[in-house]
Amino acid sequence: MRTASHEQHTEAENSSFMSDLLGGRLGVAAYRRYTEQLWFVYRALEDTSGPRPLAADPVAGPFIRPELARTAALERDLAHLGGRSWRTGLEPLAATAAYADRVAACARDWPAGFVAHHYTRYLGDLSGGQIIRGTAEKTWGFARKGDGVRFYVFEDIANPAAFKREYRALLDALPVDDLEKQRVVDECKRAFRLNSAVFRELGEQFPLSA
Repeated sequence: MRTASHEQHTEAENSSFMSDLLGGRLGVAAYRRYTEQLWFVYRALEDTSGPRPLAADPVAGPFIRPELARTAALERDLAHLGGRSWRTGLEPLAATAAYADRVAACARDWPAGFVAHHYTRYLGDLSGGQIIRGTAEKTWGFARKGDGVRFYVFEDIANPAAFKREYRALLDALPVDDLEKQRVVDECKRAFRLNSAVFRELGEQFPLSA
């Protein structure tokens, strides 16, 4: 999936919003708004206890690991960024709502598709997300691995490299046929496009001043 979705992944990484954020050219308000959008997406990813709990599903179940859960960390970061009333008036961007809706639909109706979204988010957090954490700490003065960047700190994963190897082995052994694997790859590409749409909308909200 990493190879097949390389083009879409690169597009997301190189969005003007993310480039400006990582370059330290945007203020903390842009970082907060981005973190708010992540909250909507991760609530959809982690609300997997519906009528057919995904943890019991033979395809998606092995990927649902408590050490990956990010919602509580996001809420702690948002409380640090926006105070106790950070939820007041909070609405997702249109692109974020579409992204979260797609994740929720896959969680409800298509476990293998859910795996595609799970992969693009969590392995990205364990990899490139660490660059965002370092930038945020340096640019806006957050304590190292402290409030404001806890989303990027996986305290229960002692060896991220080993964890990612194990995760990719699970992907390789996904118990679906070749046609379904191609559908999962296509959904992975879709996930990156949905993420890129969020970045575009954020870029419109936070254009870099001339």
